[in-house]
Amino acid sequence: MSGAIAKKYVNALMSGCTDSELTEVYGVLVQLVEAFKLEKFINIILSPDVTSKSKEELVLSLVDTKNIKFQNLIKLINSNDRLKLIPHMAKELKYQLSLKNNSFEGSVSTNFKMSQTQVAMLEENFSKKFNAKVNLNANANAYPGIKVELDDLGVEVSFSLERLKAQMTEHILKAI
Repeated sequence: MSGAIAKKYVNALMSGCTDSELTEVYGVLVQLVEAFKLEKFINIILSPDVTSKSKEELVLSLVDTKNIKFQNLIKLINSNDRLKLIPHMAKELKYQLSLKNNSFEGSVSTNFKMSQTQVAMLEENFSKKFNAKVNLNANANAYPGIKVELDDLGVEVSFSLERLKAQMTEHILKAI
């Protein structure tokens, strides 16, 4: 439900702002999302004891922007008691900007370190496949194989050694 409400605010931003304004608003929203990682901040935003004006001043004091449209957005969502939607709005705005610019970000998870050349090759191949600009971030973790995730496109491609072994075993057992 909150995602749908955030989407309406973002759609209004998309129709009322230039590309540079949208990029600036997204940057400021990302800064505010960092504040939502603090429990004290969330408690203040959700507290019925803190006045609406104080919440608005707190949120605006966390960012250094003179963008009137952003300030009006904060005032509007504050007047509707929806400051808690800021993380959802940032996520939705990122998605809308990705669609508008035809540029998407994703991640590559492996249990080894990938070279920049390998990552660039994957980016090039996925860019061709989806006819869009794809940027990938390589993450070395415990995943036994390679997994490429493009959340905004709804794509996950993986190759796991355990899965390959299981399929080979299954194939051999069927052949017997």
